[in-house]
Amino acid sequence: MKIKSEKFPDPKELEKELGEFLSKKFGGQVKLTTPIVMPHQSRSDTVEVPVPEPVDIDFDLKPEQLIDYLDQYIIRQDSAKAILATKICTHFNRIRYRRQSPDNVGEMVGSIKNNILMLGPTGVGKTYMIRLIAHKIGVPFVKGDATKFSETGYVGGDVEDLVRDLVREADGDIDRAQYGIIYIDEIDKIASAHNLVGADVSRTGVQRALLKPMEETEVDLKVPHDPISMLQEIERYRKTGERDKSTVNTKNILFIMSGAFNGLEKIIKKRLSDQAIGFSANVAKIMEDAELFAKVKSEDLVAFGFESEFVGRLPVRAVFERLSDEDLHAILENPNNPITLGKKLDFAAYGIDLSFEDTALQLLAQRAFQENTGARGLVSAVEGALLPFERRLPSTRTKRLPVSADAILHARQWVERLASGDEDQVERKHFDRARQQEQSRVARYIGTYKDRYAQKYSLPLTRERIQLLALYYCDHALDVDAVIETFNHYYEQIKAVEIQFLKNNAINIVFEEEAVDFIIEGWIRNRKVDADAVFRQMSDDFQHGLKLVREKTGRNRFFITRQALNAPEEFIRRLLVTPVDMHPPVSSALNITDARERKPES
Repeated sequence: MKIKSEKFPDPKELEKELGEFLSKKFGGQVKLTTPIVMPHQSRSDTVEVPVPEPVDIDFDLKPEQLIDYLDQYIIRQDSAKAILATKICTHFNRIRYRRQSPDNVGEMVGSIKNNILMLGPTGVGKTYMIRLIAHKIGVPFVKGDATKFSETGYVGGDVEDLVRDLVREADGDIDRAQYGIIYIDEIDKIASAHNLVGADVSRTGVQRALLKPMEETEVDLKVPHDPISMLQEIERYRKTGERDKSTVNTKNILFIMSGAFNGLEKIIKKRLSDQAIGFSANVAKIMEDAELFAKVKSEDLVAFGFESEFVGRLPVRAVFERLSDEDLHAILENPNNPITLGKKLDFAAYGIDLSFEDTALQLLAQRAFQENTGARGLVSAVEGALLPFERRLPSTRTKRLPVSADAILHARQWVERLASGDEDQVERKHFDRARQQEQSRVARYIGTYKDRYAQKYSLPLTRERIQLLALYYCDHALDVDAVIETFNHYYEQIKAVEIQFLKNNAINIVFEEEAVDFIIEGWIRNRKVDADAVFRQMSDDFQHGLKLVREKTGRNRFFITRQALNAPEEFIRRLLVTPVDMHPPVSSALNITDARERKPES
């Protein structure tokens, strides 16, 4: 543990400075009169402040693993996902390697941090992707808007406030905050205005204020011009005579910037055209904005209005593509998307089950595409379509709402029919179809990532079980991971019944996977989970019969099938009169259970 000394300022000087500050701010109407009582005189003026040992970075995620995770939530954007996943994984693995290296490898002189600049139109998933990454790797994360900051010393938000926010996100853990991610959106809005006369404190000034934090600097958590923070520090010193560590080092904080950069494509196109003409070649073909952004160079960003020093601190660039109506439809079909999940939750709060037909998702995607705001348009389209239902139906006895294209196009008629309580055959048919289609979408999604989920949760995912998971999804406003986690919890409860039966009866029962699914399906349909009831039922149906079989055959391990649960007496009779193979069939629970206990191969 290292010890460093800090000289605490004279209390009279502090009192004088605070008094002057309050006098200037409030015109002499407010004065500092409370006496400042310092610690006992026996204390030394020099305070020894213990410096905590650096925190350990437990991070070994590989780029392909992070890409696979993002694929479950983000549509398209393959290039951006690859760049972000690779550089972020490398950033944190490099920190881990440097800290855990037996050779005590230090930071090289002039080391460059891989801060990232993201370019792309609004609503393509830039912010969503960074939030997902921060959540996955478990580091503190804060988001700021570049337009709300000004250069330090001027009126407006200080860019260093983001670092202080990072400490708050880390629950006051400064060491953990020093390995966080700061994300600044709308960075293109602080490009300098070329026709401006005088100091540009909200644009060029902000760029310059960001230079040191983006590289490495110490940010003071106690704001000098904030009398409240200074009084708090004085109060703490009065009580303890010590000071906490009050600075954050930004060396390992990753900065990620993003913006739409409207107009940058013209600068890139002009440069490419000038180069083509200069080499006596044909003028470059017309390209989409995403293709042009992929060819961006530092000189283009400087011409756009950024300081060269600022551009140099953003060496990694990721370009996001504009979303088509098919992409928007694919987003709505993804069972993990927060838009439809949010609406299911909204209606579930009123006791109303909500399901979307495929035709409704297609119509909503087309409406969102017309707004030209990317995925943000989906929120407006969904909210606009369902607002009449959300306003009226909670006051009625309606319990089910099928969202079809017809319901969206003729909302008023549907609302009145549903509100009347007279659900007709057409509406029931719509709901059943919407439910079946939703279940099919979820089943296809889980099937696509079956191996990934099976490895993550050590849970066998048969075709029948996937259908059961999809059914549970339709009944609850949960994403796929939460559904599988819940199912896995049910699975473990059933395994606990096996242990309890062995403990009470000295008989080893093993539920086949089909029997496990049968029990869980009953729980799902009844919306009630009661493992104790399962144990009591097993005791009533099998306890005496299995003991008799043990006495007659000497066998003490029994595999319980779905048929056995449905007809326990027939199951016991067959065991008594039919020679039993001591080994279960290939598809039995023994093999699958053993597979759960083995670690998957890498």
